Amino acid sequence: MQLDTIDLAILKALQQNARMTNAELAEKVGLSASACSRRHDILEKEGIISGYHARLSHKALDYKMMVIVHISLSGQFAKTLTEFEAAVKRCPNVLVCYLMSGEYDYILRVAAKDLEDYERIHRDWLSALPHVVKINSSFALREVIDRPNVGL
Repeated sequence: MQLDTIDLAILKALQQNARMTNAELAEKVGLSASACSRRHDILEKEGIISGYHARLSHKALDYKMMVIVHISLSGQFAKTLTEFEAAVKRCPNVLVCYLMSGEYDYILRVAAKDLEDYERIHRDWLSALPHVVKINSSFALREVIDRPNVGL
């Protein structure tokens, strides 16, 4: 789908406030409510808008520690990757998981309440993941930026 300036304006407005009404959105982007609703529906159906979420404060929920975890597997066979990915999706503290090129096979971002909680996550979840041969953990000292959206 080719996005035009109005589509981009809709996306930008929704990134700033996805809870606005269709009438508010239409006024902001200069469309009638029905035309705005049609475009919004198309953006959803095309998968350009993939969902709506509440952005929660990890600190307010007592998850004060962010850990970047590098994982190496025993190989990169399709079955190995599939089994690892299915298992890592079940770990509730893993916020992000990327298949990587380079030295490590995966990089994870893990939320923990404190060092003791991370030790539990490491012992009960990460070390139990299939095909893992190496885990390297780095602890975030301070969050500098965490953008929920791309710039439009």
